[in-house]
Amino acid sequence: MRSLSKILLPVDFSERAVSAGSCAKLLAQHFHAELILLHVLPPVQYEYGPAEFGGALLSDLYANRAALVKQDLNLFLADELADLRITRVTKEGDPAQEIVAFAHQQGVDLIIMPTHGYGPFRRFILGSNTAKVLHDADCPVWTGIHMENAPAACAAPLGHMLCAVDLGPQSERAVAWAAWLQKEFNARLTLLHVITAAPERSEHGEASWRMQVGEAVEEELTRLRQSAGCEAEILVEAGDPAQAICKAAGRLGSDALVIGRGSAAGVYGRLRTNAYAIIRQSPCPVVSV
Repeated sequence: MRSLSKILLPVDFSERAVSAGSCAKLLAQHFHAELILLHVLPPVQYEYGPAEFGGALLSDLYANRAALVKQDLNLFLADELADLRITRVTKEGDPAQEIVAFAHQQGVDLIIMPTHGYGPFRRFILGSNTAKVLHDADCPVWTGIHMENAPAACAAPLGHMLCAVDLGPQSERAVAWAAWLQKEFNARLTLLHVITAAPERSEHGEASWRMQVGEAVEEELTRLRQSAGCEAEILVEAGDPAQAICKAAGRLGSDALVIGRGSAAGVYGRLRTNAYAIIRQSPCPVVSV
């Protein structure tokens, strides 16, 4: 039986990490999971360079920083998470590499990562550590809303979930994961696929091509729904995948968006190439499975 017994929340002490903590709290409470707060301290050489300090001074500097970070981590959301089973861990190294390695070694079921979206280019920039974790992690990754002044995430249990699939090999896993979470929270679920533009030399014209493809897509979404054993509305739209998916999430009032991660591009769409754009533009948290 699927479950979340270990949830990993990397902490960089930013406001986004505090927001991600609210999601972590909701899920940890529901599943009675262990919540692991991890801070990765980059080596001092990353900041100062290997030649700026002697060995002894460098060692003392790192020891002082490590002690302060450990103290800050112990205080991070201490009151808000007081009723949960919490483990607090500090490590040294490259943040993304250490997060992925730790998750693998500890058998983590879900990583909750905040995104970073500040300034006029926030829609185009995803925090490098988050991007690396999304690329390398084996377990699902939950990312926060990638907008300035983003609304509080996970303030209440999940009411509606949207699962967007490209109908590639990863789609079945994504739908199964969304269906499981839907049942856990007694939520509504919508399965969505976005049809992209017709081939330039379509024999029957774009409208006819979309109708034919739409029927095939509905059949495959129905099969995925039956395979997952869930109740879900089926929605087929056309256009740019990232934009259409995010608009649908906003229109439906979705509390979470589930997408597949790492599947090969299929003939009906290329969710993999649009995954980062979806995460950047989504009005709700995105779970990449």
